[in-house]
Amino acid sequence: MAARPTVSVFTAEGDGEATSKSLALPDVFLAPIRPDVVHFVHTNMSKNKRQAYCVNKYAGKTPSASSWGTGRAVSRIPRVQGSGTHRSGQGAFGNMCRGGRMFAPTKTWRKWHRKVNVTQKRYAVASAVAASAVPALVMARGHKIDQLNEVPLVVSSGVEALTKTSAAVALLKKFGAYDDVEKSISSKTMRAGKGKMRGRRFVMRRGPLVIYNKDGGIKRAFRNIPGVELADVNALNLLQLAPGGHMGRFCVWTQDAFEALDGIFGTATEPSTTRVHNGTAYRLPKLQMGNSDLSRLINSDEVQSKINAPKEGTAPSVLKRNPMKNAEAMALLNPAAEATKKRAAAAQKAAEEKKAKLVAAKRAGKAPSSAKPKEVREMKKTFYKSMVALE
Repeated sequence: MAARPTVSVFTAEGDGEATSKSLALPDVFLAPIRPDVVHFVHTNMSKNKRQAYCVNKYAGKTPSASSWGTGRAVSRIPRVQGSGTHRSGQGAFGNMCRGGRMFAPTKTWRKWHRKVNVTQKRYAVASAVAASAVPALVMARGHKIDQLNEVPLVVSSGVEALTKTSAAVALLKKFGAYDDVEKSISSKTMRAGKGKMRGRRFVMRRGPLVIYNKDGGIKRAFRNIPGVELADVNALNLLQLAPGGHMGRFCVWTQDAFEALDGIFGTATEPSTTRVHNGTAYRLPKLQMGNSDLSRLINSDEVQSKINAPKEGTAPSVLKRNPMKNAEAMALLNPAAEATKKRAAAAQKAAEEKKAKLVAAKRAGKAPSSAKPKEVREMKKTFYKSMVALE
């Protein structure tokens, strides 16, 4: 937001950049800059100039087709009737079929337009006006304002009586604003897509926005300069103040238009004189927080003197650990767990070494015989005979 309390008014007459007077900065330039509100309102307002379109309701439905039903080992999609041609028997109507209709054919009764709350639109316009006074935001939009003495640029009201384009161009060059016009001229290029066929053959970057109070010929003077747009201060449009939903449009104000802002939007203490909201005079939006430095607020003496002192003796919270995965947690629950784990690991290692030695001995042919002793074999036979009944 602009921090200067005053703005210089440059005279349109003469060759030099002389200032005629200084004006107090209108309070609308101190309004909250809300990119989210501006983007939302711009998105919905830009939908209100769309024209309805749809496909022909008979497109893809012209053939005489019906399904063959079940039992013929083919899908139940409608098929073109008749015979003697390649088309007969082919699928029809479905969006997956060649020559069929599209899925969910578009209709003209789609919800094309959007209603936007008046309060939201006014909030967005106030934010866009405030952003136009921030040089960083204006330059971030791509405007060339390096040669300007001040932002916002305010010129005397005699500009509203200009009728010649040559005089308007000379005025812009005088204050260093013509660089932005040249940027627009050099940016003219062919549109990508089918818009070339539909009367939108070229695209161009936006240039300065000239805001006036009364049209004494100023529209005729500026209308033919590429990239330059005009707006009445009593009917500011967000689509012009924030093209594409991006705040920071380079604005050239006339003195009368600049002085009318306080009456249109109101001030910090006085409501608007021209706008009402539900029968009540409209007021400027205000920031929800006067100071957004939370750490400074919380640590301030005023806040710290009212809050409770830190509690003492409270056990610190400990992160719960899984004993099955954490050795320290298991040691607290079972002190013998570590020794048991070591014994199990040693026994497993010994068994693995014993098995490895046995495998190596068998491969070398030196392994002891696994046959049972002769006495054991005889005892098995004797036991078996004792269990068998004799005939």
